[in-house]
Amino acid sequence: MDRMKTFLKYVIWIVLFFFFSNFVISVGLNSSYKKMSARSDSSIQKEVEITEAESTLVNGKIKGKIKYDGEKDIEGKYLRMDFLSKRDNIVGTKYIPITVNKENPIQDFNTYFELQDVTSYKTSIVDHKEVGEIKFIPDEMRKPEIIVLTILTLLIFW
Repeated sequence: MDRMKTFLKYVIWIVLFFFFSNFVISVGLNSSYKKMSARSDSSIQKEVEITEAESTLVNGKIKGKIKYDGEKDIEGKYLRMDFLSKRDNIVGTKYIPITVNKENPIQDFNTYFELQDVTSYKTSIVDHKEVGEIKFIPDEMRKPEIIVLTILTLLIFW
């Protein structure tokens, strides 16, 4: 019986440590993100709405929506995002394919990038990609993925 109590205590400590570490990591990451300023063309403000644009010293994320306004046909084009340093130098460029049309009027997008010293971004709509796009970074991990990976890690060390 004492062995079961000891085992239960270990399980409780591991679960508490899991939740505490997730909380500390989440607070630490979210507090290090700073808002990015936009330097977009005023001609595309009807089509592109940026809801979140934040960066840290070494990476960042931009979330938003592309809307079909009925005036211009932008399907098959690309949303070009130039990431700028504090001296307005282009640090990197990311292209997002546009798929909005009459049947599908809103397209959500999330882009994550790994660039240093990005303070602002500039968006524009272009017909084709140019050479020199930054590499793709996968989306943020979701809770079920984190739980499965934590269990697998614990099984490896057990």
